[in-house]
Amino acid sequence: MSDERLDVRRTAKLFIGGAFPRSESGRSMEVRGAGGALLAHAARASRKDLRNAVRAARAAQPGWAAATAYNRGQVLYRVAELMEGRRAQFEAELADSGAADPPRGVSAAIDRWVWYAGWADKLTQVLGSTNPVAGPYFNFSVLEPTGVVGIVAPPDQALLGLVSRLAPAIVSGNAAVVLASEQHPLPAVSLGEVLATSDVPGGVVNILTGRTAELVPWLVGHMDVNGVDLTGCPADLAAEAEATAAENVKRVHRGPATDPFDARARSPYEITAFTETKTVWHPIGA
Repeated sequence: MSDERLDVRRTAKLFIGGAFPRSESGRSMEVRGAGGALLAHAARASRKDLRNAVRAARAAQPGWAAATAYNRGQVLYRVAELMEGRRAQFEAELADSGAADPPRGVSAAIDRWVWYAGWADKLTQVLGSTNPVAGPYFNFSVLEPTGVVGIVAPPDQALLGLVSRLAPAIVSGNAAVVLASEQHPLPAVSLGEVLATSDVPGGVVNILTGRTAELVPWLVGHMDVNGVDLTGCPADLAAEAEATAAENVKRVHRGPATDPFDARARSPYEITAFTETKTVWHPIGA
C-alpha cells in the first residue's frame, strides 16, 4: 500500500451565527496570491447569506450587550490569545497576499485586540459623565451600543485593517456583519475560525466573503442594520451607499485616513462611533 496521500485542501466558508456554511447560492470565487497562484476557492456570499448574517447578529446582540463590560474585555483578550497561537498561519496568509511585513502585521492585529479589550470596562467612566444640573437631581450620561453594525473591511489590509474596524465596533456590545477584503479574504476566514473557538457568542461576529460591489448595496440598505462602517468601501460606491444608508437613518462612519500601523488609528472615539448616549435623571433624597 502506498504511503502517498493528497493534501486536505481548505474550503474557505462563510462565518454566520457561529457556524461555517457555504453560500446558499453554491457560488465560489478564486483567491489568488500576489504572484497569481491559486490559493483557495472562497464562498461567494449572496443577498440571502447577508440576510441570514443580519438575522444572526440581531439575535445575538442583546445577550452580548447584557454581558458585563469586564466579561466582554476578557472575551476580546481571548481572541488575541488564540491568534497568538495561530500566528504562523496568519503570517503565511499575509505573505501570500503580498503584505510587506507579515510578522509585523500579525503582531499589530493581536495588539489591537488587546488594546480595545482594555477599554471595555473603562468606556463609561472615561466617556460617560455625571452632569451638573440646577435642581435636586442626579443626571448621568451612559453609553449604550447602537445594535447591529455592518462593516466593509479595508481591501488592502486584510487582517489589521479588519481588526481595526471590528474590535471597536463589538467591544461596547454591538454585533457585526463584516464584508471581508474581496482580493484577500483568507485572513478574515481564519479570524472567523479563531472567533468560533473563542468565547465570542455565535452571531456576535459574522464574516462574509464575496464581491464587495454586489454586497454593499444590500448591507447599507438592510433596515435591521443600525450603522455601517464604510472605511473599506470603494470610492465609486461610497456616495450611493451613504444615500441608501440614510433611508433608515443609519449611523455612517469612516475610520481615520491614516496608516493602520499608526498609533492614531486606534482611539476610544472609534468605539463611540457606534454607541448612543443615554441620559438618566434621578431625584436626590427620594
